[in-house]
Amino acid sequence: MSHDQSFLADCRARLAFDLLANTWNSVVLWALKDGPCRPGALRGRIGGISPKVLTETLRRLECGGLVDRRAYGGSPPRVEYGLTALGRTLLAPIDAFGAWAFEHGDEVMAARERYAGEGGDPPPP
Repeated sequence: MSHDQSFLADCRARLAFDLLANTWNSVVLWALKDGPCRPGALRGRIGGISPKVLTETLRRLECGGLVDRRAYGGSPPRVEYGLTALGRTLLAPIDAFGAWAFEHGDEVMAARERYAGEGGDPPPP
């Protein structure tokens, strides 16, 4: 990204930041890195996500071309979700963010505690 590019509403960099700003987007993409998965199994890989939020996230990712949905006939019918080639391109940046969080997470938490100790109301995590 060049230094003279502004973050306009239709800026592609802003689009990427918006994609990663939703916590569940990155978590679901990462949970699908080893291959397609049924929603129930996916919830098992992800702690703390409700069925409704998982469905909304999968639809959002499918709409963005990052995840595809495969429906299989039978009784009962089943559905699997998997990463598209485009979705796979986000695994390296998500991994980099995870590595940063592992390395610096304690520093961020300590800063939040200091801020709260000084009477500030910290923003939600």
